[in-house]
Amino acid sequence: MSRATQVAKVADREKTAGRLLKSSADKFYDPLIDIDWDAPTTDGLHYHPEHRISLYGTELWDRMTPEQRIELGKHEIASIASTGIFFEVLLMQMLLKQVYRHDPTTDHVHYMLAEIADECRHSTMFGKACKRFGAPAYGPRPWVKQLAKVLPALSRGPSAYAAILVAEEVLDRMQREHMADETLQPLIRMVNRIHVLEEARHVTFARQEVVQAMSQAGFLAKHYHRALTAIVSYFVMLSLVNPRVYAAVGLDPRKARKVARNNPHFRATLHYWGERIMKFLGEADLVGGPTMPLWRIAGLVK
Repeated sequence: MSRATQVAKVADREKTAGRLLKSSADKFYDPLIDIDWDAPTTDGLHYHPEHRISLYGTELWDRMTPEQRIELGKHEIASIASTGIFFEVLLMQMLLKQVYRHDPTTDHVHYMLAEIADECRHSTMFGKACKRFGAPAYGPRPWVKQLAKVLPALSRGPSAYAAILVAEEVLDRMQREHMADETLQPLIRMVNRIHVLEEARHVTFARQEVVQAMSQAGFLAKHYHRALTAIVSYFVMLSLVNPRVYAAVGLDPRKARKVARNNPHFRATLHYWGERIMKFLGEADLVGGPTMPLWRIAGLVK
């Protein structure tokens, strides 16, 4: 890459960061102030659309009472939200490492700091939502958390941003549907609306970082980033619904997890949630080769 091209890319990165910084200053929410956490829940309203719940359409689902179905939706949303916190913390670690390595006078670094502040508020918001609804912060299973400790050391360049994008954009696709659904609890809709509005900036920033880094990656580097993106994305999708949610509504976790894993309705939901990000990753040359079985097991590729 020529010196002129490198300078142009840095300038373009600075232009994007400057624009996102202005947007961050104009449009941001403080969940401690902007959400009424004492507002009562509404009887009969759901926490998660029924057709997106992991057991929907199965024989097990047919045997559940309406109250059990609403309760399962609540616990699945708590699992997804607390898993979101887990991956946001990993993202913040990655961004802080980038801040440490780059010029702190640039808009690029200033935007990373602004994004870290956003993610702190989002994690607080998701945690308070779980607490408000009386559901545990399930998060990923313990062995996944242990395995993820090595991710900050392995993840750098395009795969670092790409893997986090999978978590962010899967949540974003789900939440865009939620915030427009009047059958859901108002608090759920408000939490989702805030996250969608602020996350749009993060997605723009991360996508540009992926495209720029992949344009500079050599043959071996591309294969490395493909593999790491697929592996982390597999664990993202695996962690969305912690099997403990089934025990919370009186179901056998092992049996229910097996039913959910083989449920074509839930497989279609996972594919729908990941459809947009998978298109982008394909265009960025991050999908293909020996990692395709992982993408299929994760439900992101048919």
